[in-house]
Amino acid sequence: MVAVLAGGTGGAKLAAGLAEHHDVTVIANTGDDLEIYGVHVSPDPDLVTWWLAGIIDERGWGIAGDTFEAMKRQDDAWFQLGDRDLELCRLRTEALRTSRLTDAHAKVVEAVGVLHRVLPMCDEPVRTHVRTPKGLRPFQEFMIVDRWAGPIEEVVFSGIEEAHPTPEVAEALATADAIVIGPSNPVVSIGPILAVPGIRPALRESAAPVVAVSPFVGGRAVKGPTDDFCRSAGIDLSAQGIADAYRDVIDGVVADEPVEGVPALVTDTLMLDAAARRDLAQKILDFADSVHSPGAG
Repeated sequence: MVAVLAGGTGGAKLAAGLAEHHDVTVIANTGDDLEIYGVHVSPDPDLVTWWLAGIIDERGWGIAGDTFEAMKRQDDAWFQLGDRDLELCRLRTEALRTSRLTDAHAKVVEAVGVLHRVLPMCDEPVRTHVRTPKGLRPFQEFMIVDRWAGPIEEVVFSGIEEAHPTPEVAEALATADAIVIGPSNPVVSIGPILAVPGIRPALRESAAPVVAVSPFVGGRAVKGPTDDFCRSAGIDLSAQGIADAYRDVIDGVVADEPVEGVPALVTDTLMLDAAARRDLAQKILDFADSVHSPGAG
């Protein structure tokens, strides 16, 4: 089994590629979660799930072919949810009345026919906020309403002190054959996962090799505000910057440029289509096999 830490499009696309070669368990960021329209929305776990199910819309979010009739009835539909998407969120919300988030999201995964596991990073509510000159903004409002207008002064993970890795997450990290940190935003996609108390020690203690995939292609992020968030956090916009940010937990880096101080595979990391995703996934798995984790044997 390959455990994948993921949030956002890059991590979701890579998880889909890895799933074509291996059993995959995805540990997904839940810092973006929100309650809106009477439902609990988990954007990153859902994004991963739609990619694994092969139903992702060509826009890169939402479900292919979805309709938006429910949104037409909302006075201020700043956060767009398709009708099928909304129904799956209702399924999760109803399950949350009596279940943990892990079990509730598992019902969504099952409903769309995905056989791989997609695990929330924790069951406790953690919410990412971004401080700008406007004040402390909920992540989704910063991204959609504010159109990620900075400058970004601080990123805060509210509730992180009370969070814990779930038993399922702890087991996945302890028993994985390889652990891959996806090419996701290191500050707001991977950052919340690594901030959950106990996750970093679990990565260091795992016998599996831990490999990070750089989100930078040609020295910049493929899409979104990753560059802005990295600058705000003092992370260099390079594979070296990613290696330095994750240095305490990784055994290797996959990137399109060389790095120093850690084993690296230099290869094309741009996933333009399914064939490219499969090819990159196989290279990552082969590279992980060649890396000896300090905790092994």
